[in-house]
Amino acid sequence: MKSAIENLSPTRIKVSIEVPMDELKPSLDAAYERIASQVTIPGFRKGKIPARIIDQRFGRGAALEEAVNDAIPRALAEVIVENKLVQMSRPNVDVTKLDDNEGLEFTAEIDIRPEFDLPDLSKIKVVVDDAEVTDEQVDEQLTELRQRFGSLKPVERASKDGDIIMIDLRGEHDGQPVEDITANSLSYELGSDGMVPGFDDAVRGASADEVRHFVFTPTNGQWNGKAITVEVTVKSVRERELPEANDEFAMLASEFDTIAELKADIRERLGRLRLVEQAYQARDLAHEELMGAVKAEVPEGAITDEIDAHFADGHGDDAHKAEFEADVRKSVKSRMVLDKIGEVEDLKVNDAELSQWLVQESQRYGIAPDQFADQLVQAGQVQAAVAEVRRVKALSHVLEHVTVVDKSGNTIDLESVLRGDDQLPADFDDQFDADSDQENFEADE
Repeated sequence: MKSAIENLSPTRIKVSIEVPMDELKPSLDAAYERIASQVTIPGFRKGKIPARIIDQRFGRGAALEEAVNDAIPRALAEVIVENKLVQMSRPNVDVTKLDDNEGLEFTAEIDIRPEFDLPDLSKIKVVVDDAEVTDEQVDEQLTELRQRFGSLKPVERASKDGDIIMIDLRGEHDGQPVEDITANSLSYELGSDGMVPGFDDAVRGASADEVRHFVFTPTNGQWNGKAITVEVTVKSVRERELPEANDEFAMLASEFDTIAELKADIRERLGRLRLVEQAYQARDLAHEELMGAVKAEVPEGAITDEIDAHFADGHGDDAHKAEFEADVRKSVKSRMVLDKIGEVEDLKVNDAELSQWLVQESQRYGIAPDQFADQLVQAGQVQAAVAEVRRVKALSHVLEHVTVVDKSGNTIDLESVLRGDDQLPADFDDQFDADSDQENFEADE
């Protein structure tokens, strides 16, 4: 096989390939076998039909077309591997010659990863928030814990934020009930902003047995742009009574004997949470700085392929498409840079790391890990999964080499967090309802 490469731009090449007939013959023989297994001709067993009979019935062109469809990807892949290129888009193929005696000639234009230099990671510096835990934050967590052990007392007064109200909810548009905005005996904390826009403002100040109305206009779904009249019947108003924060409460709500010990434990746990939050922030900032430090042209073909696939069903307006294109452009550059770091640093993905990624991704999609793994195999996406895990490792490598300081000027050592030594205990959310992403740091990107 002969090949030649013409550089059309830093990100696009034109490959010219000649496949002589003797090299095309294996693909042609395989094509005849596939056709023979798919058709039925009287007098011949399926799968045992001679090539000359297939030519008589369907023409030799049918087999040649099958052979070409098999040979082109193989030949192109061989050239890409031999020249150490990284393919970034689908090829645009043009068959220039197909002859029974001389073989196949074709050209293919394809986007590739351009050449670019990686920055000196030790010169990248990011500034993260301080990991300070304030008395107010400790008190806030303690209050949330007290709320879990609190009781609700009915009150005969106007409702205010923080009260728990029992409501019936009815929505209608032009006399037609709106099922999505219909509920009976619904318990809701006023002021939590957990209902449709306008609800809290409309109901605040209502007493038991009072009815309030307001208008809500959805911006998506079946009722998009339609004004819905919402009727809220307040059935009861209750306020929380919290237990006093004393030693008795500490023994009730925890394994500690004093409130001082409980607060100290809360402070320690919050401190560990802040360290993990610093790591997440450092990761994002380091990635942003890395992308800014790398000067590389993004292959337009790769952008176009992802946009075309995403909008194949015709959805999305111009604003959405522009936003998606900007996101894809960043994503493609990120993959280019992290892949190159993985190659330069010879980062490997072991079975344990891939298994951990499978478990986390399967949880994201709400399916069993084995089922998710089977779907990857069936879709031929195992190598893509391995590449994703290696990119995560590449970003962790970046974090290990950049300088991270907090706003107070203290240098932050992220190695313990990267190893997982400072992960939060599994029961942290259960005990203190802390707002934190608990996923393993190395596997989250």
